[in-house]
Amino acid sequence: MQSEFNFFQNWYPILPIEDIDPHLPTAATILGINLAIWKPKSSETYRVFLDQCPHRLAPLSEGRVDEKTGNLMCSYHGWQFDVQGICTHIPQAENPELVTKNQKNLCAVALPCRQQNDLLWVWLDPQSAEQAETTPLPLSPQIDASKGFVWSSFVRDLEYDWQTLVENVADPSHVPFAHHGVQGDRNKAKPIPIEIEESTANLIVGATFWALSNHITFEPPCRLEYAIGFGNGGKQIGLITYCIPVSPGKSRIIAQFSRNFAKTLHHLTPRWWDHIHNRNMVIDGDMILLRQQEYLLQQQQSVASWKTAYKMPTSADRLVIEFRNWFDKYCHGSLPWSEVGISVPESSNINESREVVLDRYRQHTQHCSSCRGTLKVIQRLQAFLLAYFVITVSGVAILPDALRLKFGLPLVAIALLGLAAYSWLKLWLMPKFYFVDYVHAERK
Repeated sequence: MQSEFNFFQNWYPILPIEDIDPHLPTAATILGINLAIWKPKSSETYRVFLDQCPHRLAPLSEGRVDEKTGNLMCSYHGWQFDVQGICTHIPQAENPELVTKNQKNLCAVALPCRQQNDLLWVWLDPQSAEQAETTPLPLSPQIDASKGFVWSSFVRDLEYDWQTLVENVADPSHVPFAHHGVQGDRNKAKPIPIEIEESTANLIVGATFWALSNHITFEPPCRLEYAIGFGNGGKQIGLITYCIPVSPGKSRIIAQFSRNFAKTLHHLTPRWWDHIHNRNMVIDGDMILLRQQEYLLQQQQSVASWKTAYKMPTSADRLVIEFRNWFDKYCHGSLPWSEVGISVPESSNINESREVVLDRYRQHTQHCSSCRGTLKVIQRLQAFLLAYFVITVSGVAILPDALRLKFGLPLVAIALLGLAAYSWLKLWLMPKFYFVDYVHAERK
């Protein structure tokens, strides 16, 4: 049965603009569709192609931007494509007319894309480009500097399905427990009654009053947003998430955190520091729980449904129920994997090690320009500190006795401090970019 909701004729964010390397093509996947992101030398904006060369289907994301033409070159045979995907050069062509006469059949597939709210957006259906032009992006009103907001962004790949991600973000009552000591306190948990103010095929709005005002908006297929107001001065915090289906059992979250106060603190806090001490810990706190939950739900749904598998007697789960009902009604409880030729496995693989499931480098650091840039600086600083220690100690050892007493001790003391700094970087800071285990029972 055809789904009433068309997942392909919608806008999706791929990455924050600041995290895309403008010099190298970047690979991404949404709904099982492999994409190649690249920036022409003559353009201020990025382009998004299907990640396949029309010649022999090699990935264009492994290509390069040619220095002379500024076009995208396939690394397999050197075919080149301009900003519209038109083939401009085939090195193997005996006659240049071969290219000009057959351009329509030799094109790479260019997808509609836009840049707005610091994000790169893509429309997944190349056949409905005119519809894309008239369809507004699912933007947040809280990402608006003219209204006094400041914000930061975060991206991470997740080891569970899109529907599990949406369901989790739509559930504020898990925060005091799953994120105890990070964003919540289990000892201060209280009921969070939720009322559904609107529910249609294209929008679900929930309201609760655990703050002075709190609205939760789900705009399918990806925008799930909290607008939290408190105090009497119009202070507001926003959590804007984009829940992106990648493949069965995989999803990506792009989050933007906004506020209209404490702006100086926002500018002073390094983005990478916020990621390793806050944002990644929140994801880690959910990851193990949700993979197990998803596995058990898949097992039970083979003979029953979520309505009997879940026990949800309180209004705190009202938005989760509304989302699940929406997913059943408009999507028949499944994503359109068959339309892109993907077979869905019967259940998730929950036997992977925690190092794989909570692999911060693969899921986040390699995608984040701030974290991967800081990691490179740390690695270079480590090499410098270790070299300084070895050179200093070796140099002091060959100094004459008189100079050794006068200069040697201070130099060795400084070298030891450098060694301590090296150890701190290697044993404490660097692991936070790769893997940090998260054990809920150990969080006091």
